[in-house]
Amino acid sequence: MVTLCWRPSVKGGGSRRGGDPNGRFKGLMWYKDLGAHANGELSMAVIQANNLMEDQSQIESGPLSSVKLGPHGTFVGVYDGHGGPETSRFINNAFFSNLKTFASEHQEISADAIRKAFLKTEEEFLSLVKRQWQEKPQIATVGSCCLVGVICSGLLYIANVGDSRAVLGRVDKPAKSVTAIQLSTEHNASIESVRNELRSLHPQDSRIVVLKHNVWRVKGLIQVSRSIGDAYLKKSEFNQAPLLARLRLPEPFSEPILSEEPSIYIHKLISKDQFVIFASDGLWDHLSNQEAVDIVHNHPRNGIARRLIKAALHVAAKKREMRYSDLKKIDRGVRRHFHDDITVVVVFIDPHSMNRSSSRSSILSIRGGTPSSPKL
Repeated sequence: MVTLCWRPSVKGGGSRRGGDPNGRFKGLMWYKDLGAHANGELSMAVIQANNLMEDQSQIESGPLSSVKLGPHGTFVGVYDGHGGPETSRFINNAFFSNLKTFASEHQEISADAIRKAFLKTEEEFLSLVKRQWQEKPQIATVGSCCLVGVICSGLLYIANVGDSRAVLGRVDKPAKSVTAIQLSTEHNASIESVRNELRSLHPQDSRIVVLKHNVWRVKGLIQVSRSIGDAYLKKSEFNQAPLLARLRLPEPFSEPILSEEPSIYIHKLISKDQFVIFASDGLWDHLSNQEAVDIVHNHPRNGIARRLIKAALHVAAKKREMRYSDLKKIDRGVRRHFHDDITVVVVFIDPHSMNRSSSRSSILSIRGGTPSSPKL
């Protein structure tokens, strides 16, 4: 049985910064204004729009493997679910544990260890779908984007399936300006290169991507081309009764339509690299990369994730020709007509921490949360 919503869990340090170590709730928003991680400071915030919160997120700072003298650093995960909360919640509970297992085997953080963590998490979730399929067929239609970042030994690893985004803020101190550098690769059918990739992978299928109500969708059903979950578009056995007829494809398929293969990028950090914004697409629907890094660069760190969400909500309200104060009064569920769930994690990078072989002083575990009961 899946509970409606859940509160965040926080372990370890961070209580000396930003007030409440557990974060705070205000209406539909949860936020942790400022905390410390192994490589600097952090700010985190979540706003709910769906009736059931589909975004999940976490920060883990400290050991990145199960080996005593293994790698230390900071892990960030943003999981934007669709079709329900089950997959994003599953990833929030499983991914980091899987990464630690493979990092222990490799005795280091590597692109291969991260890739294996994606594939293992997918395998485990599809096993869950298989067990629940007959009693709960809708579980086959639930999926999630998965964006992760790992800071370790002077390197920043970014891996992604779906359309969440990681943007680096690189500061030019003489010019007092900041440049936005997108580090993640997005897998959304609205992008021409993604449509071309799908067509090349499925040359016999003229309807692999369909323009429906001015939105490009894979098989006319879903915007993302890569995800965790979405078993009904991965395995033909889950694309038949008792699945709802409107979600069934007219013909069985032998090859997966969607992929769980992550795009991985490794970035060597330099002193000008001052922060990274990790966020679900709900933020990027309303703010450009440059607008977001400008906000972070021009305001205090304390509460900056919350400030980014508020900036996005102001734009969302303006698009609908309404006041922000009126938007705030709209409850979850109805709120989804105005904006998506939004998760923002801003990770500030201390250049001095990059010069140390490991940062073992800050052990932190935070999972972003939402209010546990509806407004009365």
